Formats: sequence, C-alpha cells, structure tokens
Amino acid sequence: MATRLVQIAMNAQDDAAVGRFWARVLGWGTSSEGPGVTNLEPQGFDYPDPVALCVDVLRVPEPKTVRNRVRVDLATTSAAHRADLLALLKGLGATDVDLGQGDVPWTVLADPEGNEFRVLEPRSLYRDTGPMAAVVVDCADPRAMARFWGRATDWTVHEVTDAHALLRSSKSVGPYLEFVHSSEAKTVKNRVHLDLRPYPGDDQAVEADRLRALGATDVDLGQGDVPWTVLADPEGNEFCVLTPR
Repeated sequence: MATRLVQIAMNAQDDAAVGRFWARVLGWGTSSEGPGVTNLEPQGFDYPDPVALCVDVLRVPEPKTVRNRVRVDLATTSAAHRADLLALLKGLGATDVDLGQGDVPWTVLADPEGNEFRVLEPRSLYRDTGPMAAVVVDCADPRAMARFWGRATDWTVHEVTDAHALLRSSKSVGPYLEFVHSSEAKTVKNRVHLDLRPYPGDDQAVEADRLRALGATDVDLGQGDVPWTVLADPEGNEFCVLTPR
C-alpha cells in the first residue's frame, strides 16, 4: 500500500487574492469547494494525476510570521521565458526577498502575502515538470526525510546526499519533491503543507496507521471532526491524509 502526493495546501488571510496570483503565475484555472477555499489546477485536468500537484489556498486568520519551510520553485525553459515570467510576477505584485542568497542564478521572490518562492534559471532536470519545478522543504536530515517520504508515498527517490534529497512520482511526470538541509529549527505550524491521498479501494485509517509506523505523529490543529487525518513527518512538518479517490 502507498499514498499519493496530490496537492499542496497554502494558508492565506485572503485565499481569493492569493489564489488569483498563483493561478496567473501557473497558468491554471480556479474554483472553490466552499467559503475560504480557492482551488487551483491546470485546465482540463483529471484529478488526481501526478502530472501536476494542485494547490488549495485555505483562508486562515493569522498572518505569516516566519520564513516558510515549504515553498515552490518555478521552472523556466529559456532566458527569454525567465525574463517574461519575472516581469509577469512583478506586475502581479511579487516582491524581491533577500534571504542571504548572495550571487545565485535564481531569483527569490514573495507572493502578495509574503510566501517565498524561487524562479529558477533554465535547468534540464525540470524541462518536463510543467510550471512548478519542485516543492522544496527545509529539513535537518535530508537522508531521513527521503527514507520516510519514499516509503510513505509511491514517489521514487532519485538522489540523496547530506545536503539534499530529490523525489518524483513513480510515473516520472510532474514536479519534484526536494528536501534541503537547513540549520533553522521549525518553530510554528507550516503555512504550506503537503496533502496525500490513498488509492481507490484502500483504507484511509489503515494508511494513517502505516504512516505512524514509519514515524509520523498525530497533530491537533483544532481541526475538529473532519474527513481527513492530520499527521506530521519525523521533523514535524504537518501533512493531511485525505480520503481515498
């Protein structure tokens, strides 16, 4: 048994505004399953499909206070494409961010609510990922994170070092999941988290138990009686186990 990484969830005080920003950036459509939720996915997308990780923007009352430990890298295909994307982003309200990155070939920006992301220079690794090159997670131990997430999901571990680990869907499509070493400790609930979904016919509770056996722990965020299960990986990064579909 295994789960699938199907989407990322992003907290925002104004889900509609942040959703519009990311829809324009990714070239995707928007919808809503209810008040305070803005859903993003490619046009004509048959959910769930590893060719893309959808985005759910969820309204929360609290503002962003610390640098995000989970963020998005955007892919570019040429110097001209990168220049056009940067111009679009600035026009939509993205701002430059100095994280002490120094002289690097990528650009660090933040969306209208301060969520950091990178616009990468063209790289052959990401030539077929679509607009989202990777979801990047800061961590203390990339090797341990690769072990957990490689067993937790049906994603394949492609590369592991002390500095980073790289995973991708077993179908070799869509964006990568990357764990990058960081010495900064996690201090607050992540404002961006991963959502997993079991396959049709699998049992959500059984999958949650399997993830706990791998090192996941239960998390109470005040979610109450909801159809998903909230867990955290071995470094405390929250994620949700959705119902099978």
